[in-house]
Amino acid sequence: MTGTDAALHSDWLRQYAPAAHGAPFLVVFPHAGGSAAFFAPLARALSPAVRVLVVQYPGRLERRGEPAVRDIRQLARHTAEAVAEATRGEAGGPPGGVPTAYFGHSMGSLVAFEAALLGERGQGPVPGALFASGGRAPVLTHVDADILRSDDSLIEEVMRLGGTSRAVLSDPDLRELTLPALWADYRALHAYVPDPAARVGCPVHVLIGDRDALVPIADAQRWKDHTSGPFRLTVLPGDHFYLTSRLADVADTVRAVLAELP
Repeated sequence: MTGTDAALHSDWLRQYAPAAHGAPFLVVFPHAGGSAAFFAPLARALSPAVRVLVVQYPGRLERRGEPAVRDIRQLARHTAEAVAEATRGEAGGPPGGVPTAYFGHSMGSLVAFEAALLGERGQGPVPGALFASGGRAPVLTHVDADILRSDDSLIEEVMRLGGTSRAVLSDPDLRELTLPALWADYRALHAYVPDPAARVGCPVHVLIGDRDALVPIADAQRWKDHTSGPFRLTVLPGDHFYLTSRLADVADTVRAVLAELP
């Protein structure tokens, strides 16, 4: 089974655009409450030079019948296993094989970081680079308990960040579909206890919007404490979901970094 076929047959991974044979892999980890489909435009922007596999967490869209995972490290373990299967024979093999990079947005940056740590312990692919988008450094991860008081307080936080429209969360049916995944993800973030000494060996490239209401630039810069490799920070115009309006810039950054990998 090729990397493409494995991705298409995985509950955990989605591929939205074709890729050339031998193209490097970019594994994308969505934000809290987010689904894989949010990153379909990025997959198309990078096609066919990059094979983009987007993680589909349980508890949303076609996986909404499955219980959501409420633990960041458990999400990382499941994803690392799925990526290992999808890239077997194409990436993570002998020197000279096809490289793999991880891209996580917001909560996804933590899941990607933990998955990268697993790879370095021999429990999954070892990414050649980690993109941390719109996320605080792991050691600074924090969810205010007030956000978890009620459905309304959680929804207000999500709308403040701009990830979901008020129209969606005001519709009773859509709200009922969306809330379980949001609660699971925010509880996972609230329960996450980072290891201040944890570091990946690969380069870490941080991308952030200059008007991000959740992640100050200083908090994003602290990602440099979580890698023993090179660190780079890119600040783009926009809010927490800057990448929707700066898609071309994000794609250009990803392509440039992947071109530098062995």
